Formats: sequence, C-alpha cells, structure tokens
Amino acid sequence: MPKADDLFKDLREHSIAEFFRKNAQMLGYSGKIRSLTTVVHELVTNSLDACEESNILPSITVEIKQIDPETILVREMDNGPGIPKKHISSVFGKMLAGTKFHRNIQLRGQQGIGVAGVTMFSQMTTGKPVEIITITKDEAWDIELNIDIHKNRADIVSEQRISPVPERTGVEYIAHFKDVQFSTGDQGPYEYLRRTAIANPHAEITYIDPSGARVHFPRSTDQIPRPPVEVKPHPKGIIVDDLVIMAKASKNRTLRGMLQTEFSRISSAKIKELQQYLDFDLGIPPRKLGWREAEAIVKAFRKMSFLAPATDCLRPIGEKNIEKAMQNILAPEFLSVVERRPTVYGGGYAFQIEVGVAHGGHAGRKTSSGEQRYEIMRFANRAPLLFDAGGCAITKATQTLDWKRYGLKDIEHSPVTIFVNIVSTHIPYTGAGKQSVADIQEITQEIRFALMDVGRKFNRFHSHRRRLQEHTARRERLLRYAMEIAPEIAEMLRRDKEEVEKKWIELIDKHVGEILEEDETNEDTGLQDPEKDSENREATGSIPSQKLNKAEDLNMEESLKDIGGTAEEGRSLSLPSSHKEGRTLSDYM
Repeated sequence: MPKADDLFKDLREHSIAEFFRKNAQMLGYSGKIRSLTTVVHELVTNSLDACEESNILPSITVEIKQIDPETILVREMDNGPGIPKKHISSVFGKMLAGTKFHRNIQLRGQQGIGVAGVTMFSQMTTGKPVEIITITKDEAWDIELNIDIHKNRADIVSEQRISPVPERTGVEYIAHFKDVQFSTGDQGPYEYLRRTAIANPHAEITYIDPSGARVHFPRSTDQIPRPPVEVKPHPKGIIVDDLVIMAKASKNRTLRGMLQTEFSRISSAKIKELQQYLDFDLGIPPRKLGWREAEAIVKAFRKMSFLAPATDCLRPIGEKNIEKAMQNILAPEFLSVVERRPTVYGGGYAFQIEVGVAHGGHAGRKTSSGEQRYEIMRFANRAPLLFDAGGCAITKATQTLDWKRYGLKDIEHSPVTIFVNIVSTHIPYTGAGKQSVADIQEITQEIRFALMDVGRKFNRFHSHRRRLQEHTARRERLLRYAMEIAPEIAEMLRRDKEEVEKKWIELIDKHVGEILEEDETNEDTGLQDPEKDSENREATGSIPSQKLNKAEDLNMEESLKDIGGTAEEGRSLSLPSSHKEGRTLSDYM
C-alpha cells in the first residue's frame, strides 16, 4: 500500500497561463473559423476601449494575410494613446493583468485575459513571438515577446527604439496563427467588423482580407461616447466574501466610514437603520470584521430598502446613432430603434437595453443557396457576439416573441435584421469566451419589452403599406373602367376624348386620395374608424358597396358640368358594347 506522501509526490502549482493553455476553448479558441474571429474580436475591443477612454475618435485597421496554406498573419492597428513600454509585458503577455476586472465600470473587456490570450494562442500554434509597435507622445518601440507559460509573464525577445518618434500615436499588433481558417461567412472577420461598425458609429474601420480586397466602414458620427464612469458597489449586490475582502483592504478607520464611502446608496441615516439589526458596534476598525459580523451585515442589507444603483454610469449607443449606422449599412425600407430606461438585475448591477429592427433593403441575410433569412445581431457593450447564440438570453427573448402579432407571419424567411445591445457595468457572460449572455429574468424581460415596442411600430408600418397597395390596385381598376367609357362620353358630349380622360383621372385620384388620407389620419391618432376597419378586412380586395357607389357616381353631375354636359345626358349615356353584353362594374374591379 503506497504511503500518503507518495500520492502527492507529483503535486505542483500551475499558473493561470498554463490553465488556459490547456483549456484554450474557454477563451473562444475552438474551431478554426471561430479562433480567427476571436483574435480579431480581442484586438479590436482593446483598441476601441483605449480610444474611448482617451477621448479619441477610433480609426482601426485590420489586415489578414494568408502566408501559406496553414499560416495566417493578422495585423491590427489603432490610433489610440499608445502603451508605455514598461506596461507592454503585462498587457500583452500576462493573464489576468488589466485595467478593467477590478473596476465596476462599463467597458467591453472585463477579465484581463483577452489580448494576452491572443499572444498565447499565436505562440501555441506557431512558436513565433508576436510583434508590438507602440507609439506614445514621448516614445516609440518595436517589441517582440513570448509568454512564459509557467510563470505567467512575458519574455521580451527583442526591442528596438524608434527614432524620431512619429507624430501619430497608437498600437500595432502583428502575429502569426495556425489552426485557423479564413471565412467570408456569417461568423468570419468581415461580419464581425460589419457589426462592430453598426454598434460603434463613431469608429472608422478599414478591413483588408487575404485577397487584398479593402472594405471601409466610415464613421457616421463624430460624437465620441462620454468616458466611462466607475461606480461603487451596491449593498443589494454584495456577498459576504466581498465584504470581508473589502474590509481587509479598506483604509477607513471605522467600519461605519467604510460602508458610507465605499458603497453607493448608504447614507448616515441608513447606517443608523443598519445598526438596529446588528449586535455589534459599527465603530470597529474594518480589519476586525469577521465572517460572522460580515454575514450579519449582508443579511441586514437584504431586509433594508435602498435606492436603486446609479445608472448615469451607463453609456448607451443612443437611438439616433443606431439609426444612422443601420441606415448607412443596411439601407432598409423600415427602421425603428428603441432605447429602454436603465434598470438593475441581481440587486446591484445597472443595465440598459437598446433594440433596433430593420426590414427590407440589405436587412437580413442570404444563405449559400440564396434563401432569404432573418438575422439577430447580438451585442454586449457594443461588442458583437457571433457565437454560442443558442444559449444566449438575447436569442431566447427574440425567438420566443410571437412575431405574427406584429405583421411578420414568417420572420424566419423575412428580410429582417434585429439589433440588440446590452449595456452594463457587468455583463453576465456564460463563459470566459464572452459570446453568450446568461438567461437572467430581468434582462430577458427588458429585451422582450423593447422588441414588443419596435414590433408595434413595424405593424403600423406594415398595415399602412398594405392599405397603400390596396388603394393603388383600386385606382388601377377604376382607371381601366374609366378609360373604356371615356370615348363614348366624349362622343356623346362632343368633347375632346383626352379632355374627358383627364377629368376622369382627376376625379379618381381625388377619390382614392381622400380614402388614403382618412386611413393615415386614423393611424396617426390611434383611432379606428369602424367603416375603414370593415373595409380593410375585405379578403377579396374588392371595393366595399358604399365606396363602390361613390366610384360609380364619381360626382357625375359636377364633372359633366365641368366638361360641358348635363346630369340628364350623363344618366342617359350609352355604355360600351362590353357592358351591353352583360358585363358589370365588378368585372373591372
């Protein structure tokens, strides 16, 4: 029987870099197409965040080259502030080293893994170092580095100072990859950048594919999103372990002071209310807070009422900006955007939903067989989500809506693009790959409400277009009838045939136009005329009896006076031979 020590002779500590190297699929590196898109995603989101935090309008270039049948080179360049040389190793070569994870702030990245994961994936598949060219206002460097997997840190392979320092600032990242595949499909780099351009209308993006084709997505607004604001944790969203850790790191002299200064929505009045639930004094130093005391505080928080978390920390894209971007790229016949009011989930995380629906134009997508399909564009803090759609809250909310109620009887095969963006200081992703949002009730419900709002607007548009088509068809039928009887009227009244035809056309246009104006008035006011309602329900498309009588009359007496005839002459005129043979007005309708 082996000794206990023998069972643990191979026990060793592993770095986080080693863990993700063996579990690269958790970072999105699973499948050749997905892996390449993940590389582009991580690089572009870092560039956008850097530019926005520095109040710079982003200009980003992504170039993909096929070096050989197995190797692809990716080059990404931005015009951000650049990265000082002393931080290059941590940013590009150290897992969980970042400026975002420890802050409650709305940014695309959250964990400090993304771009270091790109470096690791390049190294895993090619064994080559990555090249970073960084230019700040004060210095410029060309650096090559690898990751030391065992120590979770970067090893600088070479570094060269660039002199003189170029006028522009920014970062250029160049890396080689194997086990990836370039695709022009719905999950490839082009589609990712197209969606990025829609969700980031202030960004200018240039894309160069392996064939050398260049695609330019111009910015549709010069308005830079306001810088993100870090928010303090809310008492309703805290757990016991969070409170213990915060207490150990706090520099406040008393626990009372820590709660008031390091949490949101805790006033002196709330401290007094909290004290009534506790059997210890909140005047103790934070470092003396134990698990029992922290647990008592969290339980008290759950019994108390607090103001909702501040929502001014959220940075939505904005209805007008989404409209401009979708109009610029999709050129749809119908477009509507809804921005919901900010709310919270999980007790303490603020979030906001933005939804847009486009119909017609370039909306929707075509399959390889040419079949028309609708598409759902999912975003989280403006970053496109192309993968893991099945388990995403956005997909669930969209697919469970009864679109037939809103005039889309077969949405699956309609030219429709549905845009959904979740804005939050903490996106509840289902995994480290950040491609799917967890199905949380508050989030799913808000998405559904927004989709319903846009759906009602589309239904009004669709109903109006249907009525317009009906009126157009009605006008054509009446014109066909009028042109057949116009020669007989002109002969009887000894008038010019063209003059009579012109008068008929004017009367028909006036008649049909009045009906259409009445429908539009009812639509605009939200009122429904019972007569129009029954008219719209005519399944055959024929003119209802009341309208038909008006069509037969067409102000005959007044019109004959205008062209030199009388009412009696009008009543006694002979119909064309086709009518003498038994045809009626309905035959022309």
